[in-house]
Amino acid sequence: MLAGARLGDRIVACIGATVCLALTIVVCSQFPLALHNLPIIVAPLGASAVLVFAVPSSPLAQPWSVVGGNTISALMGVLAFRYIPDHTIAAGVAVGAAILAMSLCRCLHPPGGAAALTAVIGTQDIHMAGLTFAFAPVALNSIALVSLGMFFHRMSGHSYPHVAVPAGPPLEASGLHLEDIDRALAELPDSFDISREDLDLLLSRAEIHALERRAADQEKVVPLRRATGGRR
Repeated sequence: MLAGARLGDRIVACIGATVCLALTIVVCSQFPLALHNLPIIVAPLGASAVLVFAVPSSPLAQPWSVVGGNTISALMGVLAFRYIPDHTIAAGVAVGAAILAMSLCRCLHPPGGAAALTAVIGTQDIHMAGLTFAFAPVALNSIALVSLGMFFHRMSGHSYPHVAVPAGPPLEASGLHLEDIDRALAELPDSFDISREDLDLLLSRAEIHALERRAADQEKVVPLRRATGGRR
């Protein structure tokens, strides 16, 4: 279960993915992909839609992650298929190279691994298209989905591309700083699917609520002590 997930947001995500993925197919069908017998839309876009609409605040779902991640990964897959005769090895190299390339380009996007794999195990038409496959349909699909996603999220009142902006009054007197979070993250063995700015905002708000709760508890204790003459 995603932290902070609400039923209303899940329904909005379902509507967004349904409408925008269908519109992506409509938009991309206007381009002459049939000249190469290429698919109008590639399967990894389904996974991209899950991220864009279900977790739009995730660093993995941001526009550059979607477009860059899918496109770069597809390029890695095409190159692996072209230069590695053994398709079993090529498939593994394609995904591994895609992870490295996405990490270096700061556009890590899980569906990119599927885009790289598709370039290796796809149809003969995909293989014949070569590097073109990475730009049409993969990049074209990704750009269309992200553009529609930006419009949909704006209409539904969500932030996309995501910006870590406090909801409500400005936060004050937080004991945490970004450098503290960076040091804590460096000490942990795993990576987390949340930006350091969002983590800072989340922890700061949690700290404020903790202080408010303690203050409220103190206000309850003082009258009780007065009523009992200071005895516990």
